[in-house]
Amino acid sequence: MDFSNLHYYVPTKKVNKPTLIEKNLIIYGGTPAGITAAIQATRMGLTVAIIEFSRNIGGMTASGLGATDLGAENAVGGLSREFYNEIAKYYQKEKQWKFEPKAAQYVFDKWMKDYDIPVYLNQHLAEVIKENGAIIEIIMENGSRYKGKVFMDCSYEGDLLAKSDVSYFVGRESNATYQEIYNGVQFGAPHHKFEKWIDPYVVEGEAESGLLPGITEDDPKQLGYQGQGDHRIQAYNFRICLTKERKNRIPFPKPSHYESDRYQLLLRYIQAGVWDAMNLHTKLPNGKSDLNNYGAISTDNLGMNYDWPEGSYHRREEIFQDHLNYDLGMLYFLANDLRVPVEIREEVAAWGLPKDEFEKTGNWPHQLYIREGRRMISDYVMTDHNCLKQTFVDDPIGLASFHMDSHNCRRVVIDGRCVNEGDVQVPIAPYAISYRSIRPKFEECTNLLVPVCLSSSHIAYGSIRMEPIFMILGQTAGTAAALAYKHEIAVQNVDYEELKQELLKADQVVEWGEEMMDDPIKRMEETFGKE
Repeated sequence: MDFSNLHYYVPTKKVNKPTLIEKNLIIYGGTPAGITAAIQATRMGLTVAIIEFSRNIGGMTASGLGATDLGAENAVGGLSREFYNEIAKYYQKEKQWKFEPKAAQYVFDKWMKDYDIPVYLNQHLAEVIKENGAIIEIIMENGSRYKGKVFMDCSYEGDLLAKSDVSYFVGRESNATYQEIYNGVQFGAPHHKFEKWIDPYVVEGEAESGLLPGITEDDPKQLGYQGQGDHRIQAYNFRICLTKERKNRIPFPKPSHYESDRYQLLLRYIQAGVWDAMNLHTKLPNGKSDLNNYGAISTDNLGMNYDWPEGSYHRREEIFQDHLNYDLGMLYFLANDLRVPVEIREEVAAWGLPKDEFEKTGNWPHQLYIREGRRMISDYVMTDHNCLKQTFVDDPIGLASFHMDSHNCRRVVIDGRCVNEGDVQVPIAPYAISYRSIRPKFEECTNLLVPVCLSSSHIAYGSIRMEPIFMILGQTAGTAAALAYKHEIAVQNVDYEELKQELLKADQVVEWGEEMMDDPIKRMEETFGKE
């Protein structure tokens, strides 16, 4: 297997004659949000350029997340709905929400060609130039320069907003910060927990022998209390596209830095009688699947991502490679290690990487699942009050409807046993997102929009952070950018009623009607099963 092209970051050298690109709207981040923002702004007459850090557009949607975290179907409108209609056309179906990575890539590439939107790949943000509270230019590591009237941060990390001196937060706020219920440290979740008592020590019962790999702490003083704020973020993983089709299947290769000891805890769990690490294995078309984390020990690399949001590009590359080695190593371990029961080895070995996906990166997804990075702090912060419909906004721009979803943030020791901490799964009905949450405070930046790392608490972001919603928010941001440009005003001064009318014209769903049918509990049970 050739993983030589599988990187988060490969440094670029400064060129003698750097490129200068000038457009009405400059979008940093070729994620689905960046793509829908670019299309909407183009439809409204703006010139646009997408600047993408990696060598691929499409973000997670085109990198293995084919089992759409949808929520309520009727909450999805506009270009987000158009994307899934294009997916249905690809498969010659009337409706299709689940798809292969290459299908998503086909739609995004087609859109860029159809709308003649220039995309500049492998562009690493180095500097932001501001004058009088507005961005006038962004400069890349290789010296390339991009000038515009309006800018947009569509990255998963929020790098542009940070370099623009916009306020943000990383980690979990305490419940006290916004008077929430489900934020901060969370013990006692019903899902993704240890179903058996598992000893955490290298030599069972002997604390002095040290902790098994994958356990982050055993100091009772560091456990914290329910609802306490901290620096931790929910775990990352790769959403891995697999297949059982013999002619299209590549056996799991041994990663370059394979350490079988990393999976001693998983082995101990299996030996205790629990085998569920690959239970969240959603079927995709053409004999493929989308493998996600499930249970106490699976593809989530708990506690190994805290440095990512504010880390240097070099540090992120280290974290990226560690997650690659962990996830690929887990599959290799389960399929090959003789300590694993033979029936499990055979079950896992029946799967493999598809030959016809991710052909440039060794058939492995190119994008790490950044479940949360920085989160902007604006005039309005989305919280669990919004998710639970205890608070309503007066400037709705789109709907979120996926349950409040935080993956575990760490694995600790309590009274001599392994315990996961941080998981939250709370069903919710569709609710509105505020326009104020996707633009900064006026005094911080007047021409920046942030539809991905929007102003939200950790737990509200756990509901909002789904790819269909990012596409909705991207289209809204593209609309707001066009109006700000047209009227020569700050993004904070865009007239909401005009914005709303443009969104409705684009078939966006901005309010949930009482006549619309939805069953949040049933939707969550379809993912996790009944308790």
